[in-house]
Amino acid sequence: MRDKRLEMLYRILIKEHSKNPSNKRTLTDATGEMEFFNPSCGDLVVVQFKLKNEIISDVCFEGQGCAISMASASMMTELMQGKTMSEAQKLIERFYELVQGNEEINTGSLKDAVYLQGVSKFPTRIRCATLSWHALEQGLEEQK
Repeated sequence: MRDKRLEMLYRILIKEHSKNPSNKRTLTDATGEMEFFNPSCGDLVVVQFKLKNEIISDVCFEGQGCAISMASASMMTELMQGKTMSEAQKLIERFYELVQGNEEINTGSLKDAVYLQGVSKFPTRIRCATLSWHALEQGLEEQK
């Protein structure tokens, strides 16, 4: 019974974030921008962010793709607001472990993104879930 409720919550959150994504907009004064494309399914995401003293003061995305990639980008932008570059990198690594199926990690800090854990059962969907996270990771790396 517990699994069915979690699966239903997963579906509801994915749908909500994909239909009404947070931070899907253009940032006119971005300090960093990275575009990533997933050729296997056609997902495209552009992540923009603004850094102030190594703190992500704003992050947003534009793009198109499947519900998982758009929901994941929405969740990622919510999670990264106000994080230091170091905190962001730790969250990105934790998210990668989560979607790879590592059940031993502390998921509390991932907020809604924890509900993307189910993609670990579908290896081709992992790319969809991690697309925006990779874009932010590479964009932050270029700022160092």
